Amino acid sequence: MALAVSEETPFFVVLNARAGAKDADGERAVIGRVFTEAGRRHEFLLVEEPSRLPAVAARAASLARRHQGAIVAAGGDGTINAVVQASLPERRPFGIIPQGTFNYSCRAHGIPLDAAGAAESLLRPMLKPVQVGTVNGRVFLVNASVGLYPELLEDREAFKRRLGRRRSVALVAALSTLLHEHRQLALDITHDGTSESLVTPSLFVGNNALQLEQAGLPEAEALEKRRLAAVVLSPVGPPGLVRLAFQGALGKLAEANEVRSFDFKRLRVQPGRGLGRRRLKVATDGEVVWMKTPLEFTLAKEPLSLMVPSASAESPPQ
Repeated sequence: MALAVSEETPFFVVLNARAGAKDADGERAVIGRVFTEAGRRHEFLLVEEPSRLPAVAARAASLARRHQGAIVAAGGDGTINAVVQASLPERRPFGIIPQGTFNYSCRAHGIPLDAAGAAESLLRPMLKPVQVGTVNGRVFLVNASVGLYPELLEDREAFKRRLGRRRSVALVAALSTLLHEHRQLALDITHDGTSESLVTPSLFVGNNALQLEQAGLPEAEALEKRRLAAVVLSPVGPPGLVRLAFQGALGKLAEANEVRSFDFKRLRVQPGRGLGRRRLKVATDGEVVWMKTPLEFTLAKEPLSLMVPSASAESPPQ
């Protein structure tokens, strides 16, 4: 039976009380008012502590399956990632109400960035199949990476705890990270029948066309063909990293000699021989974890059934 969202479909909303700089009680009131005025059954499942997010997401997914409902993630990219991880096996409609800093998942699919607008768009949505990347079974909608990017995310969280969860703070944290010396990773990679060894400060895998387009990378188009995009940096010091960051901000990253990008169906990554490393730190949609190697990047077998405004659903799946 094909999925559909009707006026009778209940919403199970996982709300991250710590996402972004917004007041969680205020956001909950706004979302609740929109759903209540529309007569839409809904239940909030609050996340007060980050460690509780997987369990709360799993409960929301279970309730949606039991009651033929839809799962809604109210938070930033990290919250969305955790809820998708729990929800994808249930194959229920999935909605997003953004609260985070960059909100790439929403912006890429035309979802309003304010809570009221996003909630209203869920009342009469279209379902859009959206491809989901995986690395060793962990999902990602936006990106996954090893090397420099996980360090950048950890530094960003430290800055936000001290200075607040604002985009300006995230940018200052990124600049601070780039100005420090970084370890170069020796990696053996295999993709689409080819193998190579490389040394790089960062291996980045993208699954969001908007993020890739903004950086000026041509592989954004490959996502429409159910492929992922990899970006590899040549060994470069802090001044070079800062320059590359500015080129990316200007949408000219592909013009940099130190940047190589390619698209793939499956990518296998392993520490270079002789390093003796069995784990690598991996970032997936803003969340950092240690993973056993080798790392296997690929696509989930089934796409996510994302609830989007009707006009947004007319664009090609990605």
